[in-house]
Amino acid sequence: MENFLTSLSEIMSLNIIFLMIVGVIAGIIFGSIPGFTITMAVALTLPFSFAMEPLAGISLMMGVWAGGASGGLITSILLGIPGTPSSVATTFDGYPMTLKGEPGRALSIGLWSSFFGTIIAGVILVFAAPVLSQWALAFGPWEYFSLMVLGLSAIASMGQGDMVKGLTAGALGIFVGTVGQDPVLSVPRFTFGESQLLSGFDFLPVLIGIFAFSQLLSHVKKGKKTDEKVEVSKVSTSYSVKNTLKDLAKSWVSVIRSSLVGVLVGILPAAGGSIANLLSYDVAKKTSKNPESFGKGNYEGVIAAEAANNSSEGGALIPTMAFGIPGGAITAMMLGVLLVHGIQPGPYFISSQPTLAYGIFIAFFTAGIFALIIQGFGIKLFVRINDVPMHYLIPIVLVLCAVGTFAINNRVFDVWALLLFGLVGYFLNNKNYSLPAFVLGVILGPMTEENLRRAIASSPDLTLFFTRPISGVLLGLTLISILYAIYQEVKTYKRMKKT
Repeated sequence: MENFLTSLSEIMSLNIIFLMIVGVIAGIIFGSIPGFTITMAVALTLPFSFAMEPLAGISLMMGVWAGGASGGLITSILLGIPGTPSSVATTFDGYPMTLKGEPGRALSIGLWSSFFGTIIAGVILVFAAPVLSQWALAFGPWEYFSLMVLGLSAIASMGQGDMVKGLTAGALGIFVGTVGQDPVLSVPRFTFGESQLLSGFDFLPVLIGIFAFSQLLSHVKKGKKTDEKVEVSKVSTSYSVKNTLKDLAKSWVSVIRSSLVGVLVGILPAAGGSIANLLSYDVAKKTSKNPESFGKGNYEGVIAAEAANNSSEGGALIPTMAFGIPGGAITAMMLGVLLVHGIQPGPYFISSQPTLAYGIFIAFFTAGIFALIIQGFGIKLFVRINDVPMHYLIPIVLVLCAVGTFAINNRVFDVWALLLFGLVGYFLNNKNYSLPAFVLGVILGPMTEENLRRAIASSPDLTLFFTRPISGVLLGLTLISILYAIYQEVKTYKRMKKT
């Protein structure tokens, strides 16, 4: 208790509070701009944190992290363009809610879902870090492969009423992920002698092109119709906190389940919020009484995506705090701050540096609270985007997408990739192929291949995929997921045939 109170008094100092508020605002701005990732935003704070006390530097980074994680929902909901890779699934139902005249409701539900996901993850982080970290350490290439296959099984239920088209889009995404050098032997594949393709297509240009540029092309095609705006601002901004909490109370099971999915995925190194976001959405859809309403403006889809997105942050901190193993790029930078100040992360960190450890726990909660407050006041401003004529909005968003894409690797090639996949996304969307299935294939395909190759290189015994307990359970869940998706498809087909 003494260490906790000491940490609390440090976090509540005006200096750290100011840093966290600045960090949250910066994170929200970066998170809402397509292409400017949370990792990029946190990286910009790294030089400043070296000159600060460890707790102050990490608090600043925590603020940027929390703000960016929840800031991605702004453009995802209002424009159908993911602000960050971890808000991809938010577009599936968030943007349809905007088209139905409910952007304020969607933003409020997404914001509060993010907040509750952060709080639930924080509680688990404080009380269960050592136990869950031991579980994460049990993951070898066999378990990672099985987890990726479980994620890929979600493609079967993302076909927008046509499983064949969903699987086709997913397979095309997996193919795109194979372009570049072989992950084990470094042999060029599908590069056609083009040196720029040796490193493959970076995920972010693909993501922004598929969702953002294709969306802009669709608006351009509509011509004068692009200036037709739904006058929803007054209705949307009046959606109260009371009504939002009522919606969340009706779906409290989804909030808790999605938060737990986010934590469990976040614990795994390099898994990240994008996988948690998509996997949680798929789980919510499969367990819903009305799965056919997902993708058409079901607010439970927003809950599932945003709760898992933010709770994955707490999951990533668990191995970081308990074992000094970074859960991702952002936690790796936080560990770097500690090392610069001569503090050794590891199993003895919490016991040897209790004031700093408790300070990080408190900063995690505090950053989530600030993100809720700042974005809560900003919702009325955010929904005004709907009042901007599309012929003004399209060039602004396009420039931001191009600049964000170029800033990733400082390569013009990535901008061309953005345009290419914008056209691919436009074609797929017009032919009713699933864009989410394509993106899921791009994300998980290479990771699945890499872990399969690593597992076989470690041992040629293929039965290990089934006999290792965690891997076997994950493959069992994959089978259930696929069979359930087929069941839903058959059920939908019979219902449509009757009507």
